[in-house]
Amino acid sequence: MSKSSLLLTPTEQVACCSPLLKQPLGADEASRITPLLKALADPVRLRLLSLVASYADQEACVCDLNDAFDLSQPTISHHLKVLHEVGLLDRSKRGVWVYYRVRSEALADLSTLLGGVTA
Repeated sequence: MSKSSLLLTPTEQVACCSPLLKQPLGADEASRITPLLKALADPVRLRLLSLVASYADQEACVCDLNDAFDLSQPTISHHLKVLHEVGLLDRSKRGVWVYYRVRSEALADLSTLLGGVTA
């Protein structure tokens, strides 16, 4: 596969950027990072990411997340899909249920971008 046809999620693209504290972002870098920050800017998605991360093994069934919100299951699934598409969550289907797992490397990349220390 040629590099020109390789598609990266916004989170994977963040890993290619220098930390904000080292040098200013260029216009292209800022455009690539924007979808990730937009996904995290929604309070429901931020809470969902936190909930999934707090479950054992940083994995939760979509059925376990519904009770934490006064939202319909399709709305919760939509928010989880957004987090998955930007690369913050992985998902796997087991029977009729979908399980979401935090991509710890994605959180580390975001931390690096913001100038944090990664473990």
